[in-house]
Amino acid sequence: MSHVKRLPPDQTKALMGDVSRRSVREVIAEKLAALISSGVLAVGDELPGERELATSLSVSRETVRGAIAILASHRILRVAHGARTTVATADVRSLVRGVQAAGFEGPYDLESVHEARLLVERRIAADAARNINEVGLAKLRASIVAQEESGDDPVRFLLCDRDFHATLYRAAGNDVFFDVAMSLYNHLLDHRRRIVAKPGAIAESLSDHRAILTAMENGNPEMAERSVVGHATRIYLTTRAFLDGTSPNSADSAME
Repeated sequence: MSHVKRLPPDQTKALMGDVSRRSVREVIAEKLAALISSGVLAVGDELPGERELATSLSVSRETVRGAIAILASHRILRVAHGARTTVATADVRSLVRGVQAAGFEGPYDLESVHEARLLVERRIAADAARNINEVGLAKLRASIVAQEESGDDPVRFLLCDRDFHATLYRAAGNDVFFDVAMSLYNHLLDHRRRIVAKPGAIAESLSDHRAILTAMENGNPEMAERSVVGHATRIYLTTRAFLDGTSPNSADSAME
């Protein structure tokens, strides 16, 4: 009788990766549902085409088609032959777990959320710089490419943006930090759609993301902290300017 040597759990995970109990199309369905529940996609909005969604989410068109079918079965999306798929309802509670974490119950003021985000993301960035592996780096690089290909489309960009941040948060290796950071990320996300639609906004976020990626590639915790603080602060200032109806230029100058 031959003896089968078992690998330690950490080595098995390194070889096989994280095995999710959910299919990829279910994960994509939940990502789209989160954007609907947070207001990035509103009732009546058309979804980007299958090809654009597949590129933005780094999955196949077949996977996107499956995710749309799941959402349609819950009557969250409306699919009609020969027409673009549209959002039918913002109520995504029927779609199992995960979606309810679209944000904290509040309401909380923007300043408090910003302070909490700085606190959490600085720790996440430093840990991620120490812990991120080649798979995580590859996902961040692919997200940057997808962001570049989104052009001036705010919905496509925010799909990529959410994946970029989720990958970064996950790389820190703390599931509690991940959940808290994603909730903070989703705060007032409905306004981000209009903010990133402004000329130059996507290019600025892309520049921030490239700086974060560089810090991750260098494995430099201090650089990572500075990069995410700069990015989070830009998001806060542009959101504050949007809510106050002031010029975003004044927000940008406050960072320099």
